Order: sequence, then structure tokens, then C-alpha cells
Amino acid sequence: MSRFEVNDMRIYESLSYPGNDVSVRGQRKAGWRKMLVAVTLLTSATGIGLAQHHDSDDAFLPSPVRSVSTVPGNGDVNPYGVAFVEDNFQTGSGSLRHGDILVSNYNNSQNLQGTGTTIVRVPKHGAPTLFFQGKAPLGLSTALGTLQYGFVVVGNAPTADGSAATAGAGSLLVINNQGKLIQTFKNAAIQGPWDMALFDGGDVAIAFVSNALTGTVIRLDFNVSSSGLTLKSTKTIASGYIHRGDPVTLFVSPTGLVYDSQHDVLYVASTGDNAVFAVRDAADRQTSDGLGTIVYQDNVHLHGALGLAMAPNGHLLVTNNDGINPDANQPSEIVEFTKDGRFVKQISVDPAQGGAFGLAVRTTEDKAILAAVDDNTATMTIWTLNLE
Repeated sequence: MSRFEVNDMRIYESLSYPGNDVSVRGQRKAGWRKMLVAVTLLTSATGIGLAQHHDSDDAFLPSPVRSVSTVPGNGDVNPYGVAFVEDNFQTGSGSLRHGDILVSNYNNSQNLQGTGTTIVRVPKHGAPTLFFQGKAPLGLSTALGTLQYGFVVVGNAPTADGSAATAGAGSLLVINNQGKLIQTFKNAAIQGPWDMALFDGGDVAIAFVSNALTGTVIRLDFNVSSSGLTLKSTKTIASGYIHRGDPVTLFVSPTGLVYDSQHDVLYVASTGDNAVFAVRDAADRQTSDGLGTIVYQDNVHLHGALGLAMAPNGHLLVTNNDGINPDANQPSEIVEFTKDGRFVKQISVDPAQGGAFGLAVRTTEDKAILAAVDDNTATMTIWTLNLE
């Protein structure tokens, strides 16, 4: 049994396998499937102790730990994209460090959607700082990721006045580890890049992008070198998702993407359809799979499926924008569910509706970190769990 503490929360965790008791690190090396058997939560801040026994569907989501502002000096708000700087990222002489979290801002200081121009760096310790300042017209969306060659890729889904009526097709921006824009990719398939799953293969990379303007998901295949990215091809691999402009959320469209490279499956969270779909053969597909196959559709717990991430236990985490099937008793929820569509747990990031948006998970040999933004308050909450 291993013990870890997160601020005022103590969690005792036991990992068990048939005929074996192994550590998380040993488990990874053997490639065995995680099976969480028992968790005891002691919350010293409230003086409440809870003990439960769980099966393999044991929840990943913990309690809030750290909250930081994502507002840079220019006053940009509405944080959307969240991405970690991984250990293989070439930081060079720039400000980024391994384990940093990057957050893209979609609104400017006047709170006009599709006009945010900044990416904020959140270090492991200390105050957030500005990493990237772009030039208008920009609207930096949830589509945010990093590549080991030292590049940050972010979606640009701009508007002229904060309304869907003036939304432009946008582009993908490539920023180096110094925080300088070095490339901009535009083509007819990029139509309001709303979110992205970025697969980093070293000298090659795949960007799966959901389009707000067309309700499609595209795959962009790149060669990568120290000088930048070279686009090889673009394919539409999924289509037909509900998409429309919205006076509150700007767009109702396919949003969150998670790529399971082991099984070549792309998971798509579609807000208007209020469901999560699976698109098979995502890296090789030459034609659209339509919507794909429904993985999770739950009108009790889903209220506008939005951002998407994968937890270390293999479960999927989806945020809700509360614009579809709203429930005042379930505001700004992150919902955890299995890949076969079983609900596990949910937590709220804000007592008001509409706060949950982008999120990301980073797993190292001894820690799991979940970072999720609250665009109501322009903050990010970070949960850290020691796995050893």
C-alpha cells in the first residue's frame, strides 16, 4: 500500500493483480493492466474520513488542489486549450520547462470571443507568465499541443467582433520554444479549428482537428525537423456532427479529441450531439467514417460534451458546456467514463454553469496530473496524485 498527500487530502491506494502485488512503475514495465482495488480518502480540512472498496472502474478524479489565474498582462480571458510540456520537449534557451502547463486564451480583455491572442505558461511552482503574444486578428482555441522538437501548435479560430457571424476559417500556428511564431498553416479543410489531438512521432506528427464551421474532423500529416513542420497531406476522416453558431458558446460543434495510438482510434466529443464517438483506423483512413460509433451517450450526466482527455487508468474524461441538456444541479462538470460507455464519476469545476472547457492529463512514472480550466473565472485547477 502506498501513501500520497495532496494539500489537505490524504489518499491511501492499494494496487493488486491476480497473484501479484506490484508497484505502478513495475506494472508499467510489465505492461499489465491497471486494476485499482481499494482507495481510502481522508479529508483533513473537513475532518471527514471516507473508506470505500472499488473494482477496476475505480475513479481517477480527485479533489481540487491548486488554482491559478490564466489572465496575462493584456487582460485576455476565457482560457480554452490546455497542454503539458513533456519531458522529451526540447526547451532550448527559452522559458519553458518540462512539466509546465500551457493555456491558450480565446477572448480579449473586452471578453469578445475569438479575439484572444495569448498563451500563458503555468510552471510547477510560482506565478504564471506570458509565453506567447500573437498579433490580431487571432482567436486561440482549445486546439493546443506540443511536439518534442520544441514546437507548440495552436488553433486559430478568429472572429471580427466576438460573434459566430464574423468567424473566419482560421489556421494552425506553429510557435518555437522561444515563444516566436514561425509557421502558419491554412487550407480549405481547416475551418474553425476548435480542438486538436496531436500525435508526436518525432520526425513525423499527426494533428487531428475538429472544425467548428463544418462539423468535420480532419487529419493533417506532417514531417517534423528542427526547422519546423512540413504538411504532407490533409484528409477528412469524420463528418456530419451537429454544428451551428451560438450566441452564448459561439459554436456548438465537435470539440474534444483523444487519440488512442495503440488501437488507432480517435475519440470525438460532439457538443450538439451530446455524445462521444469513436473513429476507427484514424491514422490511415482515407475517407470519412461519418460520425463514427457512439461510445458514450448519457443524458443524466452529459450536458454538452466538450473537452476530452484520457486518464492513466484508461478512462475518458469529458467536460460539459451546459448549453445542451442543462441541469442546474450539475454545473461545469468533468465526467469520467469507461471506453465501453459506463459512467464512473463526476466533479464540478465551478458552482455556476458554463465554466468547464479544456483539460489535459500528464502521467509520469510516479505522478498523474490533471489540469482543467474554468473559463467563468479565467483560472485553471491542477490536481496532482503521487502514484508510488
